[in-house]
Amino acid sequence: MTLILCPECTHNISSAAVFCPSCGYPVKKTPKKRRKLPNGTGSIKHLSGRRSREWAAYPRVTKFSPNGSPILAPAIGYFKTYEEAYQALILYNAAIQVPQSQNALNAPNASCFLAPQYQKITFAELYELYYHSKFHNSKKKFSRASTYSSKAAFKNCKALHNRKFLELRKADLQEVIDTCPLKHASLELIVTLFKGMYAYALQNDIAERDYSKYVSINIADDDECGVPFSQSALETLWKHRRRKNVGIILLMIYTGFRISAFQNIRYDRSGEYFQGGVKTTSSKNRIVPLHPAIRGFAAEFFDRFLTEDGLHFQSHSFRKEFYEVLNSLNLTFSDSGTKHTPHDCRHTFSWLCDKYKVDELSKHLLMGHSLGGDVERSVYGHRTLDELRAEIAKIEVPCH
Repeated sequence: MTLILCPECTHNISSAAVFCPSCGYPVKKTPKKRRKLPNGTGSIKHLSGRRSREWAAYPRVTKFSPNGSPILAPAIGYFKTYEEAYQALILYNAAIQVPQSQNALNAPNASCFLAPQYQKITFAELYELYYHSKFHNSKKKFSRASTYSSKAAFKNCKALHNRKFLELRKADLQEVIDTCPLKHASLELIVTLFKGMYAYALQNDIAERDYSKYVSINIADDDECGVPFSQSALETLWKHRRRKNVGIILLMIYTGFRISAFQNIRYDRSGEYFQGGVKTTSSKNRIVPLHPAIRGFAAEFFDRFLTEDGLHFQSHSFRKEFYEVLNSLNLTFSDSGTKHTPHDCRHTFSWLCDKYKVDELSKHLLMGHSLGGDVERSVYGHRTLDELRAEIAKIEVPCH
């Protein structure tokens, strides 16, 4: 192994590293693992020799010889890629007919030979196809957070899993949203999943109508609602800053990043800033200089969670630790009696910006708020990293 320069931060790193241990930049692409077929679906075999369609898809074994050996049924089709064979088996098991004629091998332009009979495909089976198409076949890179969010949203649609997709109506989708006990952000993920699945179904002639566009979320957006931590609560956090996980909470408070953004945050040690963000175009990949008082917490965070495989921080796991810390410090509830949430850290950052008169434009840029096309184009370039750093430094921290 030799040392090479990270293309992002120019630090020396091992040539065997997958990610830069300093900034998290992906140096090498990790090979995509082939998705395992669900049990009872069948099998996919790679055929030897030089073939244009080298992957054979076989239905599940249903017959056995007198001595108990499985008898392999004829292939349902031959495909150029594993992914196409995978999709064929999923559809086949949803009672979609796949021609078994060997003449299909010689079809000049076909890569997957499926007849458009989708009446029996279930919500769960369509999700398998949608997920595979989006996260495995796409050239676009997706974070672990994106795949986790998709799986979590699907899990929260359990009532629909075994329903035939074509029999679903707006009322069925809406009932999932209305009966889900989770917060607004989780409901947004479910609606996003609905929209993605219907878009996939329309593009592939599986459905003729998109019912997802009629679904609404009928509870207040807790992203807009929240209560900042009080001055006394901040003083308590700073007093116990050496306690486990308090430093992460202070990072959230003094950067304004959502908890989910920390799963893929990038840290420039030389420039002392975080880069990342989620949810909106304005919010993503924004740069937030680190307040001098929290720079040590940033280094500790990356030393703790960054490995050669990337950043191993899971927001859904940390939420439990977040509440445990607040409970141990008697900070679970605000002065008004509402229970603090991780998103209150972002509200606290906004409150601190107002309290210490951070420039309004800088505040919007730091928090990733949309400024509107004309304003953004004409003004954004006039806020340099040093200017943003100067605005951040206006915020005072309790004596520590």
